[in-house]
Amino acid sequence: MDGLMLDTERPMIPIWIEAGKAIGWDIQAQTAINTIGKNGDDIRKLCMGELGPDFPYEKFKTELNRLFDEEFEKGIGHKPGLLELLDHLASLNMPLAVGTSSRKSAAQWKLEKAGIKGRFSHIVCGDEVENGKPAPDIFLKAAELLGFSPAECVGFEDSIAGLMALRDAGIASVFIKDIVEPPEEILSTVWRRFENLSEAKSLFY
Repeated sequence: MDGLMLDTERPMIPIWIEAGKAIGWDIQAQTAINTIGKNGDDIRKLCMGELGPDFPYEKFKTELNRLFDEEFEKGIGHKPGLLELLDHLASLNMPLAVGTSSRKSAAQWKLEKAGIKGRFSHIVCGDEVENGKPAPDIFLKAAELLGFSPAECVGFEDSIAGLMALRDAGIASVFIKDIVEPPEEILSTVWRRFENLSEAKSLFY
């Protein structure tokens, strides 16, 4: 969802830095980038590991969420080619699900704000499975809800954690780069790569 369909990852980085400054901590952009594709529990662990045991995570999270809400209340942009791809898939009656590390409430709010929530039959979120990405749980549940085996599905991702999850779920992956370029050992598992979502229309006919 974030960074793949919605243009929410790049605005996230300065918000992380601003939230850190608000509580007196110097948070580097790389720390924010390292959280891409991860769920809330894993983000907390990452922050405590990188910033130390004294980092006031709950205070930071409160400020971060406030700034996120303030920014995205203005609107949430689409990644290039999103509506073109979704319209094409709808013309083929292709069943779709969202698999995101975000909390259910946050995911639904963002998709609604972006005007695309009704495009999907199911939304599977990080707080609905035991293990977040890079574990395959989210995508396995999405496939199950759609009524298909993993081998019959195609998954789109922009994050390293997401590509690993698709690989381990046995789902063919399509990589659309947003911020992070995965290492070669991850890229070697990718089924297809495109510059934007509209280019991926050629996969479905």
